[in-house]
Amino acid sequence: MITRRLFCTSALASASFAAPLKAHHTNKSQSYEVPAEHEPRIVELDEYIPAGEIHVDPNFFALYLTLPDYKAWRYSVGVAGPDLWEPGEYHVQWKAKWPSWRPTNAMIKRNPAAYAKYRNGMPGGPRNPLGARALYLFQGNRDTYLRIHGTTQPWTIGTAVSNGCARLVNDHVIDLYNRTQKGARVVLHPRWRDV
Repeated sequence: MITRRLFCTSALASASFAAPLKAHHTNKSQSYEVPAEHEPRIVELDEYIPAGEIHVDPNFFALYLTLPDYKAWRYSVGVAGPDLWEPGEYHVQWKAKWPSWRPTNAMIKRNPAAYAKYRNGMPGGPRNPLGARALYLFQGNRDTYLRIHGTTQPWTIGTAVSNGCARLVNDHVIDLYNRTQKGARVVLHPRWRDV
């Protein structure tokens, strides 16, 4: 199990970062400059984790894609609210570019005003809540309906507002998508107060 110390240290210990991914979000009605502290960077880890795994630490709003030699890419993420976060081990069963989206039945039940109008789904594209890319998290052959995905609301990165998923700025999720292999192990770590 990954320790608190691992992520506390790695969150603070950034190494030089190879290829900057300066993200800028623009649409017809708004422009958003991603804060420098939310830009991806390579960090050092305190303990060995095999390369190619994804670890999401909701306590630091951080997603780590592990590399060889005790290093990892660190991406800033938005995560689920306290009652919707589902810690556990998963794997990437499927990857999609500009994925379509349908709110889960639980989302529609929790907030029909926001989600009922999408019960038949929404095609992929720049207005879709899953953003530019999505990694679909499974346990065995079971779709958990949890995703690591982009967002149309980049200002929510670093907050706990999603319905269970981890979200990244679209430019960053494209980079993560390109670096992640199908079948990759994914660990959604618990919140400290839940341990």
